[in-house]
Amino acid sequence: MRRELDLEQIWQRWFDRKDPWARDRLIVHYSPLVKFVAGRVGAGLPNSVDPGDLVSAGVFGLIDAVERFDPERGVKFETFAVPRIRGAVFDGLRSLDWVPRSVRSRAREVEGAFTELEGRMGRAPTDEELATHLKISQPEFQKWLTSIASTTVGPLDRALVAGAEPRALSGDVPDSPAMVVEEGEVRRLVKVEVRRLPEREKLVLSLYYDEGLTLAEIGSVLGVTESRVSQIHTKAVLHLRARLSASGVA
Repeated sequence: MRRELDLEQIWQRWFDRKDPWARDRLIVHYSPLVKFVAGRVGAGLPNSVDPGDLVSAGVFGLIDAVERFDPERGVKFETFAVPRIRGAVFDGLRSLDWVPRSVRSRAREVEGAFTELEGRMGRAPTDEELATHLKISQPEFQKWLTSIASTTVGPLDRALVAGAEPRALSGDVPDSPAMVVEEGEVRRLVKVEVRRLPEREKLVLSLYYDEGLTLAEIGSVLGVTESRVSQIHTKAVLHLRARLSASGVA
């Protein structure tokens, strides 16, 4: 029977011997990170999305993080692991293909409206202008945003967290110079475009991604309902997607 080792000793055993036992112990120790990230991603998703599926996907990100972690980089493991766990959860979510085609279609229509109106007017369009362009009423436009809300956890959502996060398990060579340059450029473009957003959209993104507030907490700050914050968040993400698509990024 193995003697009880502390966390630092387990890490050292993994670094020195690549001992599967040490790797398994590390995965068990850091598993709460997976539950936390999966819970954050899953908040607000339809009941048809099984939280267990998100956790299962996130475990692959944790395994990837343990196997790639290099303490010589001077970054805490949690800091290194969370983006990879989140990326794996998003990949798992997309593989479920849970978003109805009608919702995907509406999201593309809104993004197209942003692109066309902003190009024509030289400024961000209002909700009224977007609704008119889409030939629907403003209340119907808000319903569209609500239906699209749960789909805004895709790649751009990942990019918005701290600029742009490392990719999940994708088969690419990790941390290759080309990948680092590409992600650095995406990070730069995202930050530029976020600064150009209307103030309320920019504030919601900042409170959600930078400060870690929930949609309900942001609603309390802004004096609006949680559902309205969700709509503003969705509109901001679609706005950014449209701009990044125009830049050839998204």
